[in-house]
Amino acid sequence: MNIVIIGTGNTATILGRKLKAAGHGILQVYGRDAAAASALAYELDTESTNYWSVVRRDADLYLLAVSDVAVDEVKQELQFADGTVVHTAAAVPLDGLRGSADHYGVFYPLQSLQKNSIRLPETPIIIDASDQATLHQLERLAHSISDRVVTASDADRLRLHLAAVFCNNFTNHLYALMEDWCAREGLDFTLLRPLILETAERVQTLSPRESQTGPALRNDTVTLERHLALLEEHPLLKELYVLMTRSIQAGLKPLY
Repeated sequence: MNIVIIGTGNTATILGRKLKAAGHGILQVYGRDAAAASALAYELDTESTNYWSVVRRDADLYLLAVSDVAVDEVKQELQFADGTVVHTAAAVPLDGLRGSADHYGVFYPLQSLQKNSIRLPETPIIIDASDQATLHQLERLAHSISDRVVTASDADRLRLHLAAVFCNNFTNHLYALMEDWCAREGLDFTLLRPLILETAERVQTLSPRESQTGPALRNDTVTLERHLALLEEHPLLKELYVLMTRSIQAGLKPLY
């Protein structure tokens, strides 16, 4: 499939690499920043532009790998009668592309993507489309770069994105908070990395509910009080600790 990529960020870069590796033709990269567009185009061995007037009109598919708020703006610049236009946003409805082309859809990668990653991560692709023919087209494209392809409505895609925020963004923020706290306390945060890895690997085979451990689950009040005492001078961390403890105790029962 011949593809024009609109965007130069993390999603555009990783999907571009995956699509090129799968044998698709990347006809062009468009980006507001000419240098960024040129750099990505060089990596993908194609041409670049930062002018809408010279975006190619002969692609099979136009991949809008831009921020959610930019989708509507970009749509105004894309009036293609033949090519399929898709966005990669989790929270933008399918009909957000209505009027951009006769055929349009969603091609959402359910993954945390970083352009400086040295590997291409396993990435489930969530799709939807304006019509059955376009849906079949996107299924073929998605299966060429992923073993997990799911068709989902706007509502289900938004729910999946919410779950992703909890599983990824919020947990990573907790890591950042603890990295800062360890630095203030003179502790080595890297000692926690094997624990972080073990937890992530464990939920690949067990339900998170089954793998839950810790003083909150055991109702170890002595340890809980000692932890809270350490957080007296850190009210936000203390509030988070109390909230997480209550959530664990309200929703889970000990397995031992």
